[in-house]
Amino acid sequence: CCSWCCSHFGSSPTQVVNRPLLAPTTMAPRVKYQKHNVYNTKSNKSRFLRTPGGRLVLHHVKKRGSIPKCGDCGLKLWGITPARPYANRRLTKSQRTVNRTYGGSRCHACTRNRILRAFLVEEQKIVKQVLLEKQRAAKKEAKAQKKGGKK
Repeated sequence: CCSWCCSHFGSSPTQVVNRPLLAPTTMAPRVKYQKHNVYNTKSNKSRFLRTPGGRLVLHHVKKRGSIPKCGDCGLKLWGITPARPYANRRLTKSQRTVNRTYGGSRCHACTRNRILRAFLVEEQKIVKQVLLEKQRAAKKEAKAQKKGGKK
């Protein structure tokens, strides 16, 4: 034994340390990845599965789909099936959207606000137009009075 080993582990060649023996444990069964990717990445998760024949195999676990969120406020959109993008294309239309304007894109509150805002903007345009018409009529009247006053 060398001096480094003795100083590092706290024993010398002459000193015998009584350490309890570790109880024999069974090792985890060795299983192989079925796919080529051997790294523990987010997309390569797996779980153990015992087959009817008694073998222990690894099954690939797919990523879970996230619940779609409102584009304006970020709330979860209820009534829409959470799925990964490729699986989402294969869902029926009733599973992908809600039967409403902006369904599947915006929540009910944001949809209501958008419709109200659009209505109020249109109302404002109409009020502006009416005011312009009144101003033009008042100008014409003023011009007519000036012409009438000179004669």
